[in-house]
Amino acid sequence: MRELKIAAAALALGMGFAGAAAAESYTLTIKDHKFEPAELKIPADKAATLVVNNLDATPEEFESKPFRIEKVVPANSEATFQLRPMKPGRYKFFGEFHEDSARGEVVVE
Repeated sequence: MRELKIAAAALALGMGFAGAAAAESYTLTIKDHKFEPAELKIPADKAATLVVNNLDATPEEFESKPFRIEKVVPANSEATFQLRPMKPGRYKFFGEFHEDSARGEVVVE
């Protein structure tokens, strides 16, 4: 029974990696408490992988209500998110710890 559970888990992981590999990857960088680029363009109706690199010496909480993401990205590290296919539009994101300067939008077209 245990071998069956391990095999099922391995199969599920393999399927997850295959799905993630098919998604286009886009990167946002946090530096000096600002996002670069502040406007990120991705195609409509396609899943995407979003990588957030925090180059600052302090953590930042990446938050986007439209993408349903709220996660602390530790200092000098990165976080990866899977974005579901979105309709064309502008979707805001921000850094909650430095909301006055860490702001941006994903433009889906």
